[in-house]
Amino acid sequence: MGGDHGKLMKSLKGAAQKYLGVGFLLGFFLVLLTYFTVSEQFAIAAPNAIRKTSPGHGSPTIPSPVEEKRQQLPPIIEQRQAPKPEHEHAAVVQEKTPSAEEIEIQKETEEDHTKEKPTDDITTVEESAPAKKPACDIQGPWASDVCTIDGDVRIHGSAHTVVIPPPIEAGGSNPNPQEWRILPYSRKHMGGLKEVTVREVASAADAPACDVRSPVPALVFAMGGLTGNYWHDFSDVLIPLYLQARRFDGEVQLVVENIQMWYVGKYKRILDRLSRYDIVDMDKDDKVRCFPGAVVGIRMHKEFSIDPAREPTGHSMPEFTKFLRDTFSLPRDAPVSLVDAGDKAVRPRMMIISRRHPRKLMNVDEVVQMAERIGFEVVIGDPPFNVDVGEFAKEVNRADVLMGVHGAGLTNSVFLPTGAVFIQVVPYGKMEHIGKVDFGDPAEDMRLKYMAYSAGVEESTLVETLGRDHPAVRDPESIHRSGWGKVAEYYLGKQDIRLDLARFEPLLRDAMDYLKHQ
Repeated sequence: MGGDHGKLMKSLKGAAQKYLGVGFLLGFFLVLLTYFTVSEQFAIAAPNAIRKTSPGHGSPTIPSPVEEKRQQLPPIIEQRQAPKPEHEHAAVVQEKTPSAEEIEIQKETEEDHTKEKPTDDITTVEESAPAKKPACDIQGPWASDVCTIDGDVRIHGSAHTVVIPPPIEAGGSNPNPQEWRILPYSRKHMGGLKEVTVREVASAADAPACDVRSPVPALVFAMGGLTGNYWHDFSDVLIPLYLQARRFDGEVQLVVENIQMWYVGKYKRILDRLSRYDIVDMDKDDKVRCFPGAVVGIRMHKEFSIDPAREPTGHSMPEFTKFLRDTFSLPRDAPVSLVDAGDKAVRPRMMIISRRHPRKLMNVDEVVQMAERIGFEVVIGDPPFNVDVGEFAKEVNRADVLMGVHGAGLTNSVFLPTGAVFIQVVPYGKMEHIGKVDFGDPAEDMRLKYMAYSAGVEESTLVETLGRDHPAVRDPESIHRSGWGKVAEYYLGKQDIRLDLARFEPLLRDAMDYLKHQ
């Protein structure tokens, strides 16, 4: 009995081990099958899973299609905008220029998706398509966002919407459409402007029907912001617009948000060279316009200048100033040469920019007399505001030296011949950094001979109007610590300059020596 019981137990133990081994083997194959199944699904889904959105933007959604409307385009109604006070310009310029460490450049990464190796138990997975590059380039909290769209794009202006249907080569469908909200201005956080929604749609059926078809791409940007200040007209709009539009060689149509008709008139010749087509007033355009591509937004490289290493690459300030000389038929590419003048009575021409606002040059007549004694022919430049800039550009181009107190009028340096002398009088109040960023660095980028003269406390009328014990006179550092508003109030808004001729004369003589030896 005991022996039979032992045999029975041994038999049961052997059976259990046998079935346990079979169960373990079955479980292993079940896990392996599950692993390959999940791997296949991931390999198919991964290319569309890569997204890039700007800070504060929500996840892409698929809103309802734009309603089709076919009303007539209303006429452009002139909008007038008063000139911006220069302290407003400076307030924005003082906005901290982001360093390399502060700007987190978000770059699209493309992942290589390879075939899954076939096995005897699963079906071979086809090679996945490469990751799709997003239409919009989001560059962090400071650099403005720009969308570059190749292929069919549909713009409903009054709805501030840009719709991107899926391309035919993608099978006419986009299973993972994205959306961006873009401020089409060079300063990303500029108030008073509307954002433009750039939206991909899942299928061609979701895109609005075309009312108008354009043979050339669109370039969407805002013309408002800080325009009305001459420096901002160039720094915020004309230079960034040139960077985006130049590649098209005129074969592009400008679609403008917040259009300013005075701006269109003043810079008409520049705009006409950038685009051969009528400007579209985006805010009033109720048609759906279809384009074979578009750029939405403009991006500033640096204040009032161009960095050849930044996108769009390959451009420079000498290239831009040559473009302006060609546009306005300015004859001089170089200043007068005194090297071979010999005994000839050659007098280089110096233009002093006049100011009616704060930071006037109080003893301009004395400065003129001194400059003429040194050997210059001197003219006073008084740039007009609301007229075509071409005539004044010709006057500036005739100058070999341009001089003035820090202010928007010095923007006319873009019309100087390459190699001319540019003298900036920096107002009192530790304003050297602002002068360098606004005009010093750009002048050097334009290949001008840049000279800076910093006014001392005795050359500022603040001593007379505020008294020597006022913090703005006695302690400029304390004013800077109190915030930009006070800096602009005192040093840009309340002082004029009376140059110390004994201090200033050596600089003018250096300018003359430069022209003699260049």
